[in-house]
Amino acid sequence: MWNKNERNGKIDQAKGKIKQAVGTLTKDDDLKAEGQADETMGKVEAAVGQASRKAGDAITGVGNAMKR
Repeated sequence: MWNKNERNGKIDQAKGKIKQAVGTLTKDDDLKAEGQADETMGKVEAAVGQASRKAGDAITGVGNAMKR
């Protein structure tokens, strides 16, 4: 299950790709660059969320193992 950071990161990546496409179609280099930045930030946010989720899963696993 995705957490908030992963979900928001994926949304930002999609918005970035759309901005890049529109920037390419309209020959708007500023919009294209903004889209690239949004996509990159989305990738970073999604990676942070994934790392956080994996760390939480590992902690839960250790806790469950200690209960046994």
